[in-house]
Amino acid sequence: MAMVGLFWIAEGDVYVGAKPSGLAPGVRLTPEGVVALGDKQSAFWPWEDVHSLTIDDVPVKSLKRRLGAAVDMVLTVGLGGTDGAPTMTVRVGGPDGAETELTAYTAAAVGYSATEYDLSRTLLAGLTQGAGTLLTTLTAMAEWGRRHEGGSPRAAAREALLREWLAVADATEPGRGGLSGR
Repeated sequence: MAMVGLFWIAEGDVYVGAKPSGLAPGVRLTPEGVVALGDKQSAFWPWEDVHSLTIDDVPVKSLKRRLGAAVDMVLTVGLGGTDGAPTMTVRVGGPDGAETELTAYTAAAVGYSATEYDLSRTLLAGLTQGAGTLLTTLTAMAEWGRRHEGGSPRAAAREALLREWLAVADATEPGRGGLSGR
């Protein structure tokens, strides 16, 4: 299992945010569609019905966020506070323009780097650009996950992987103006 940008990749499965367990909320991306997991948000959208994928409420690293995370940990562990694991909102836009909001836990305790956040948003949006982009990109991500053993790569390697997957998407849909140039 490994975190790369806003994605959690485990043995070929691709999730937005952390891989959920039990009844915890999460979002899985499959070649067939977007799967909402967890209690109160179990649903499936085939890719032909997904017109947009966006993410909100993503914690992006900053000094203030790191200090806040440290204080939260002290309050949670030291003073018996509640477990306030950070979440993000994944929006699935349908053919009628309506959006469904899904919740996913973040995989980065103190937030994501601004670069990983931007690259991940571009990659996620690109999955709705066409079947070729979708299948080639998800296949590249899943194959990397099956080959990768161990924890998450370091920041520079994660950014390089996101750029590589964006390049795969660009090569698949050349008439789209290029995803990685956004």
